Amino acid sequence: MLIFHRKKEEKIIIGNEIEVQILAIRGGQVQIGIKAPQHISVYRNEVYEAIRRENAAAVRSQIPDVSALKLLSRKLQS
Repeated sequence: MLIFHRKKEEKIIIGNEIEVQILAIRGGQVQIGIKAPQHISVYRNEVYEAIRRENAAAVRSQIPDVSALKLLSRKLQS
């Protein structure tokens, strides 16, 4: 992990397209602003993890139950 120390209103540039700026520092929280092209998704980690879990569940629900298919195959052969 790359670690930067920034003060209020200082920026970090990622690649040529993403700009991260420190907007405010209050107590234990840092408010940041992110400028990125529309084709780049920016999520809070907890939102990203929820999306990842939902996508994984959707993929699992589309995988056929092999044991059920084998049972059906045997019935059709009988």
